[in-house]
Amino acid sequence: MDSLFIILLITAATSAYLIWFYLLARTLSGPPAWPLVGSLPYTFLNRRRFHDWIAATLRSTGGAATYQTCTIAVPFLARRQGFYTVTCHPQNIEHILRTRFDNYPKGPTWQTAFHDLLGQGIFNSDGDTWLIQRKTAALEFTTRTLRQAMARWVSRTIRTRLWVILEKAAKERRAVDLQDLLLRLTFDNICGLTFGKDPETLSPEMPENPFAVAFDSATEATLQRLLYPGFLWKLKKLLDAGAERRLSRSLQVVERYMSEALDARKERPSDDLLSRFMKKKDANGNHFQSSVLKRIALNFVLAGRDTSSVALSWFFWLVMNHPAVEANIIREISSVLCSTRGTDPSKWTEEPLTFDEADALVYLKAALAETLRLYPSVPEDFKYVVADDVLPDGTAVPAGSTVTYSIYSVGRMKSIWGEDCLDFKPERWISAAGDRFEAPKDAYKFVAFNGGPRTCLGKDLAYLQMKSVAAAVLLRYRLALAPGHRVEQKISLTLFMKNGLRVNLIPRDLARPADVVAAVSA
Repeated sequence: MDSLFIILLITAATSAYLIWFYLLARTLSGPPAWPLVGSLPYTFLNRRRFHDWIAATLRSTGGAATYQTCTIAVPFLARRQGFYTVTCHPQNIEHILRTRFDNYPKGPTWQTAFHDLLGQGIFNSDGDTWLIQRKTAALEFTTRTLRQAMARWVSRTIRTRLWVILEKAAKERRAVDLQDLLLRLTFDNICGLTFGKDPETLSPEMPENPFAVAFDSATEATLQRLLYPGFLWKLKKLLDAGAERRLSRSLQVVERYMSEALDARKERPSDDLLSRFMKKKDANGNHFQSSVLKRIALNFVLAGRDTSSVALSWFFWLVMNHPAVEANIIREISSVLCSTRGTDPSKWTEEPLTFDEADALVYLKAALAETLRLYPSVPEDFKYVVADDVLPDGTAVPAGSTVTYSIYSVGRMKSIWGEDCLDFKPERWISAAGDRFEAPKDAYKFVAFNGGPRTCLGKDLAYLQMKSVAAAVLLRYRLALAPGHRVEQKISLTLFMKNGLRVNLIPRDLARPADVVAAVSA
């Protein structure tokens, strides 16, 4: 009798669950869902092409450009922790990033995972904690002195290190991993700009800097926390095992380096961001504590290092595959330098671009923006839903769930960018007269620099650095992919190239283009 009762109970519970699951699955518009595990099997199967898979799924929805899926098909959890709304619809993105900004914060899952590394820094905080840092940083990022400081760091790194390394490799006819060089360059620059201390990771010896190695290790271990249920990484942390052990050891090195940098700035303030924040006060009118200042600095290092170097890597790869675009870029740089340095091409490569010269490069900026449209440095971003809401397209999003907006997919939607959306076409960013960079009228068609109140403060500095580096490389060399090298995406929160970018360097013969000289003379 007891056995029969148990069988009937299990049958009833199973039937009830299957009915519930059937009703749930009918409401989902994304990948097919399975009992208990939802769409996780499809996520796992497509893990090596994750961003393209999301883009393809969004394209399959037609003009909706939004779907919903579930990764925990269990009652009471399926509509909260395990529920995802994925969108690339510009109106939905504007709603999330601007219109209902307060309803879509970073959220507890993200903040808890990143707390050990970033604390309550600007990129890992919400509410008043975020606002005071944002206002303080906004004042500093609008100053001309910060742009001048960035220009000095970039120019120095290009002249004394990047050119030296590239020249040696070109003479030896040896391929270089351009992505690695760019990561080192941007890391040195952002460290210099942030706390006035140059780690010198980019040098002919290509040394391993303890801080850089520890920072990379800490970032990678922190990202792993987002891939697994919270209880799992918390258990590993308690046991000091696996990635959590590496994170703990790496954070000790990072903490020691940041303490030394802060002590140095206290003794001798400079024009770096850390020195500037040391003079500011928090919401209570007190100067920021040392622990907070160190986390603020680390947040800027994280944001300013990977994004620009990754964007430049994809830019150089696209330019290698589009000779006409490369010719237009060289023609524009030559034209600007003709007017500022004279018509002798040998003078054009004596020094890196000044930031006034970089500002004049409209087509180059368009090519960089077009790169970011197709290969945004942060391909997907996630927001926590505080209260039940309805997106502009009518999609209902429940409280406690997650909204993912796919920046990578936006640039691949014909309904947003037209039939030629997959083409690398810098001209789409140029005004009809051909003399001005022109962003799309709908700002949320392009959110590579985020949008709304969290729009990237370093956007102009990023373009300045990318223009300077792009011109410094392309004026001296033509690039060719090393034989046998495969360019693939690395699936992470930042769109790295999985195998780097190995290229051969062919010295460029900069003849005086007659049309350029004529245009300047006129």
